Amino acid sequence: MKQSLSQFQDAFVEALYDPEADRLTLLTEQPGFTVYRNTVMKGAVDALQANFPTVERLVGSEWFLAAAAIHARQSPAVDARLVHHGRSFPDFLDRFEHAREMPYLGNVARLDLLWNQCHTSAEEPGIDLNRIAGLSPEQLTSLRLTPRAAARWMWFAEQPVFTIWRHNRERLAMPEALDWRGEGALLVRTGGVVTWQALAIGESAFLDACAAGAPLEQAADHASDVQPSLDILELLTRLVSADVFAATELS
Repeated sequence: MKQSLSQFQDAFVEALYDPEADRLTLLTEQPGFTVYRNTVMKGAVDALQANFPTVERLVGSEWFLAAAAIHARQSPAVDARLVHHGRSFPDFLDRFEHAREMPYLGNVARLDLLWNQCHTSAEEPGIDLNRIAGLSPEQLTSLRLTPRAAARWMWFAEQPVFTIWRHNRERLAMPEALDWRGEGALLVRTGGVVTWQALAIGESAFLDACAAGAPLEQAADHASDVQPSLDILELLTRLVSADVFAATELS
């Protein structure tokens, strides 16, 4: 029976990533197809290597390339732009049998992914500090602060993921005694450079509330409920200074 174009395309992709696929044997038996398959696979593995450098530093190049090849075969790229390749790589590492002794590895990959998202996000103007400083207390409490696309954060409840990620990303020696507790991370691109800093649980909750559209007073109350010791004014000053928030329409 004659295949439709979409059926042929599906079979072609299957054959690229699965050498055992048998739907296009006349094509896959050609020597040129093997060369093409190897080129596609190398491109996918190279993209993962470029997009997850901290993971590679943790596990070594040989381990990383072997894992990346398995992932590449299981998860074909869904975006032609290889800079975006690997969105499912952290989940893959969570399940990967050979990473069982490194339960933090998938979360380290998530921070590499956040870095890449910050790096490739669209430019948008930041908040006007002078206009914020001129607001009345009533205006300030109702202000809605929207995080910029180039600001990303994540909270890790049970692992010191940010410490592990930062020390490997910056090529620093790991602390001899690592405090095994939850940590958060904030990554922001400003002036073309991605920077990072640690986040406490209340600080992460504050950003979550802001991203959900909560006004400043409500976001602050939510963060204080999560972490009663949180200094909201200090946090707000730090976040604004880090260029976390987008330009805001002020009433």
